[in-house]
Amino acid sequence: MLHSVDRRRFLATAGTLMGATTLGLSTLGAADAKPPKLRIAVKYGMINLPGSVRDKFELVKKIGYEGVEIDSPSGLNLKEAVEAAQATGIKIHGVIDSVHWGKPLSSPNEAVRAEGLQALLGAIRDCKFVGADTVLLVPGVVNKEITYEQCYERAQKEIRKAIPLAGDLGVKIGIETVWNNFITTPEQMIQFVDDFQTPVIGAYFDCSNMLKYGVPSETWIRKLGKRLIKFDFKGYSIEKAKKVGNDGAGFSVEIGDGSENWPAILTALGEMGYDGWATSEVSGGGEARLTDIANRMRKVLGKK
Repeated sequence: MLHSVDRRRFLATAGTLMGATTLGLSTLGAADAKPPKLRIAVKYGMINLPGSVRDKFELVKKIGYEGVEIDSPSGLNLKEAVEAAQATGIKIHGVIDSVHWGKPLSSPNEAVRAEGLQALLGAIRDCKFVGADTVLLVPGVVNKEITYEQCYERAQKEIRKAIPLAGDLGVKIGIETVWNNFITTPEQMIQFVDDFQTPVIGAYFDCSNMLKYGVPSETWIRKLGKRLIKFDFKGYSIEKAKKVGNDGAGFSVEIGDGSENWPAILTALGEMGYDGWATSEVSGGGEARLTDIANRMRKVLGKK
């Protein structure tokens, strides 16, 4: 369903994009696409190991991960994290705005939106400090108190205030696809990102989160194209969710055991020339658990 926000502009943009996408796919088929260049990473909070930040980085390095993504704000000592990254070669590739759910930029309360903006600005600064290049952001939430249009307009307004700092520091803001009743189709993501008219804003895609909305992940990827800057990695079973009548139950499967069509996803990523991170976002643990996760990711991605 199209919403009232810039309806005419959206229709014009969508038509242009559809034509460009059709042309691109007709000239660059799956047989011609090179495999995507992917580096596997783990959310830092998944590393359940006593000891220092360096101890944790050394563990994920040993297992075969290449990077981590951290929260901001968090209890993590950022200086220690930078030193651990330098010592181990593990890249802190991204930062997650950990305030976006509690202090959403879509809130009807101006003070709450202001707090959310300050958290986003802080995450951007932390991102620069640790040498990362993206901040993951859930832009807002649609619920009984907040319409889609209100969420759209408020989030756009607040995010625009963060663009100058992000641009100056060389940080991109990745809009994540989640179950927030906001941005549930590729076209909505395209409109939301393109309305900013800056490369500072991109899409942070989750191949599993969007399965319940009925559009295949590979379709999302092709339509988003270069807007897709990173993606999260988990497993989701449509069958399990339907069996128990609970959408959340779909996440009870391991990576590789869900409904994701990974060969098709990898083909689409290759067609788009994706060269970046694939970050696991599942329940973590110690060495054995993290090793199993890494092995599953490598198997799905065709990596040794």
